[in-house]
Parts: sequence; C-alpha cells; structure tokens
Amino acid sequence: MIAKMPPGERIATEIMFSYGNAAYRYHLVAAEFKPAIEDYRDWVSGLAPALRKPMEELGFEGCLGILSFTRYVNEKNDYGMDEYVKELMGDEDFSTYKKILMGLKS
Repeated sequence: MIAKMPPGERIATEIMFSYGNAAYRYHLVAAEFKPAIEDYRDWVSGLAPALRKPMEELGFEGCLGILSFTRYVNEKNDYGMDEYVKELMGDEDFSTYKKILMGLKS
C-alpha cells in the first residue's frame, strides 16, 4: 500500500505508522509497572463524571487496557509518552510527525 503512494504521501504515512507503532509500545510498558488498585482509584477520581461512571463499571481489571489509564500509570512512574516515542522514532521523524499534526489542526 505505502509503496504505491506518491512520495509526499508515502513519507507522511510512514511517519504516522511509525508514531502509531511507538505509541502502541509505550502503552504496553504500563504493565511493567504493575498497576495497582490505588492507581486505578486515583485515575478514576480525576475523570469527568461522564467518563468516570463507565470506567467504574468496567472496574480495575477492565481498565488495564484503557489508553488513558496506561498513560496515567506510565506518567505517574515518570515515563513520558513524548520522550519515549521520540526515542524510538528519532528526533527528525518525531519533529516531522509534530509538523504533520500541526497541519491537520489548521
């Protein structure tokens, strides 16, 4: 699929895939910190009421794969997403990713 794209599109698509893969790996790291029920309770207490209720219904075990919870666990353990992703992607590709994002927001 990527090989058939025009060069400009190809680079942007490759960068987006690279970011997605790095972000996926980042969220897997949370399991290494062995999230505890206290982490879950702290995270849930900070959610807006409309989000809190469904997360409470899912419970601790059900939320172990929720991206905002895994990011909370990682950040609580001083493991930032941007730094992690940048390390995997490299400075140049990460910078290109940020520029692509800015273009999408305009």
